[in-house]
Amino acid sequence: MERKQRAASLSGVYLAVVAIAIALVNVIAWNLNKRIDVTKNERFTLSKGSANLVSKGLKETLSIKLYVTKGLPTLDLFVDDLTNLMGEYERASGGKLTYQVIEPKTDEQKEEAKKHCSSGGCQPLQMVPFGEGSEQADQATITQGYMGIVFEYGAEEDTIPVLSPENTQGLEFWITNKIRNLRDKVDDSYPKIGLVKKEGISINDENLVPSGRGPGPNMKGILSQHFPFYKFEDVDLEGGKKAIDEKLNGVLLMQADKDWTDAELARIDQFLMRGDKALLVMSGAVNIKAADASMKAELNLRNLDKLVSAYGVEMKNEAIFEWGQSVRLPVQDAGSGRQQWIVFPGVLTLTNTPEFDEKNQPIDSSFTGFFRMEQLGIGFPSPLVGHPEKQPQAKVRTVMRTTENASVDASSPVDFGMKIQWPQEGKGDRAQRDIAIEVSGVLKSAFADKKPEGFDGDLPAESKAPCRVLVIAAGQFLANPFARAGNPPPMPPQMAMMGPMGGDRNLQSIAQVYAQATYVTNAILAFKNLLDWISNDTDLIATSAKLTSDPQLTYGDVAKPKFAPTDDEKTIQKRNEEWREERRALQSQISLTLTLLPPVVFMAFGILRWRRREANRANIKLAS
Repeated sequence: MERKQRAASLSGVYLAVVAIAIALVNVIAWNLNKRIDVTKNERFTLSKGSANLVSKGLKETLSIKLYVTKGLPTLDLFVDDLTNLMGEYERASGGKLTYQVIEPKTDEQKEEAKKHCSSGGCQPLQMVPFGEGSEQADQATITQGYMGIVFEYGAEEDTIPVLSPENTQGLEFWITNKIRNLRDKVDDSYPKIGLVKKEGISINDENLVPSGRGPGPNMKGILSQHFPFYKFEDVDLEGGKKAIDEKLNGVLLMQADKDWTDAELARIDQFLMRGDKALLVMSGAVNIKAADASMKAELNLRNLDKLVSAYGVEMKNEAIFEWGQSVRLPVQDAGSGRQQWIVFPGVLTLTNTPEFDEKNQPIDSSFTGFFRMEQLGIGFPSPLVGHPEKQPQAKVRTVMRTTENASVDASSPVDFGMKIQWPQEGKGDRAQRDIAIEVSGVLKSAFADKKPEGFDGDLPAESKAPCRVLVIAAGQFLANPFARAGNPPPMPPQMAMMGPMGGDRNLQSIAQVYAQATYVTNAILAFKNLLDWISNDTDLIATSAKLTSDPQLTYGDVAKPKFAPTDDEKTIQKRNEEWREERRALQSQISLTLTLLPPVVFMAFGILRWRRREANRANIKLAS
């Protein structure tokens, strides 16, 4: 009896010690204000990119003022989150960033808030109404006030005029965006990207959405509005007579309508040989004219292969047809009004899936330009082949590829026009083909051995420092291919007021669906990441990952059904339903396992301990 009382007392002491230890750990952790974030995109802590910007990228002290409104549960919770985030910025900065929270209540405080940016140069803070409904949903509480941020750095200031308490997605990204933009403006450290002028596809083209009345959006305008810290400069090579400004971080070459001359290519090579430069090529063999509803493609590499092949990237004069991950869009039948699905094997929907291993994933989402991107639409690509032996001091890396169900067509012209059944489906061998390759390191010159006619500059045998080349063999990578083909040609200024004339209505309706399916949005984000790749800025890429939502739970053992262009809607629905049923069955198995397995294991462990204890008692012998 005495032994049992002593064991019970010791057990009580042990439990008390454990409880006190747990309480002390929580108190210490609360005082240190430390958290461990194990989410993929650092959702609950400051990203490393933002921390690097405020700790290493600021030459002067950055002052931040948070103008907030409280009094409603939603507002109070948002202000707490915003204040916690600012606290992480301040701690990461090492004293280079300070912030204060201001809740304007008096007329003097409200007038002070209005003075920010009142002289122009940025948007002033805005007083807006905030509302919150009651649980009975028959009444609401309305208040008016500020919820914005003022940034002061050097002699400049900028603002985020209004924040939405209901939407916190990407909050850190937009704050870091403003900090970097203001820093670059004061320190004059904007990344400078050269746009090599050549008649053909351009980021100035209005080819993202179906045309309406008035000018439409273009890639350059969107980037300049939302990401103003990138500075684009036109580069005129003057037929190869003019060198590229060495102050540029990198240059962009897009699909051209005319051949590149050797002298022009030598100027680009000369720019790279300076070292620490980047060349981004968005061009392949497939050439489709704008406003051409027939979508017939000429296969022509425009002599560009002469440059990039020297860097270890062979361009094939072929068109790719993707039968595994091609774009499939719903269209309305003009006669019956019924919805039917149209497949476009010349436009790829590349999606990372669990079934593929790392070497076969269509998109290398660890690559800077496609960082954490799960899906991209690629218009009319052509194949590439890497040759690492041509650049022994550089790394050749494939960053985008088709599935194993891709075939090629080398007979020009290639017909990509809209059709129900594709005759090319049975042509050619199917295999996985590379469509984007990066080469990084010290590069050998493409023209040092033999300078082309018309080029009078110097060319070293190799680059003075590591540089980077990325070839994306798809001239319409940044375009909506259906809008580009279906929109009418540009009108003369005197007729522009009459609105768009011509164009293909079917392609324009498909272009609208394509734009709404996030393909255009993903292209914009990919282009922004590629500009960071050009400027070699990985900090903002790490921060921009917070713009992407958390991926859904996937079940890799259940393969997604594959369809043939000849499958009717009934067959597609049946296979999709079978796939969903298989997923639901697997989900139920996983749910049941997670529900029952832990208690079963715990019970088995308890029974094992009990049996061992009983066995030990049976072996105890009393001393005689």
